[in-house]
Amino acid sequence: MPINSKSLLTEYLIQDAKASNRISIKPKFLGDEIWKFQVNLRKLEYFSYKSTYNKFYIIHKLYCKFKHHRLSIKLGFSIPINTFDKGLSIPHYGHIVVNSKAKVGRNCRIHEGVNIGATNGSDKAPLIGNNVFIASGAKIIGDITIADDVSIGANAVVVKSITEPGTTWGGIPAKKISDNNSHSNLSKLLF
Repeated sequence: MPINSKSLLTEYLIQDAKASNRISIKPKFLGDEIWKFQVNLRKLEYFSYKSTYNKFYIIHKLYCKFKHHRLSIKLGFSIPINTFDKGLSIPHYGHIVVNSKAKVGRNCRIHEGVNIGATNGSDKAPLIGNNVFIASGAKIIGDITIADDVSIGANAVVVKSITEPGTTWGGIPAKKISDNNSHSNLSKLLF
């Protein structure tokens, strides 16, 4: 869902803050680069939707695009706009690569070293459900679907769809390792 209004932008930022166990949506002056990245990502999504209507929005879009580029390089993130629904949580900086065709649902917690992408030159990328926890180093590759409330373990390689909601997966290739859902790995403020 595109962020097409200021109220929706605020709603996304509030949900992202809850997912990240934050009290305020305002970043700290010093440090806080990951949260600054997330706030800027949401603003860029908003101004990218609005930029055709007004010169003011075009200037803000260009500024947010520049800031997105700089923060992406600094933090090691390759996260395009409009791939994550509200409730995004990034706890650590480090390499995260997400294909621009991927779609990730609400309340996703994604750790460093994660790759969500297409394979063999295909433009089809994963479709990930709501309340999904993706641990460090996980790879989710190809035209696959991940069900809601799934946890993907550290360094897991997921190349086949996970259709069973509320489960935990790990290994290479990923296999079901328990019937535990992702809620214990996500912020308690979300539930």
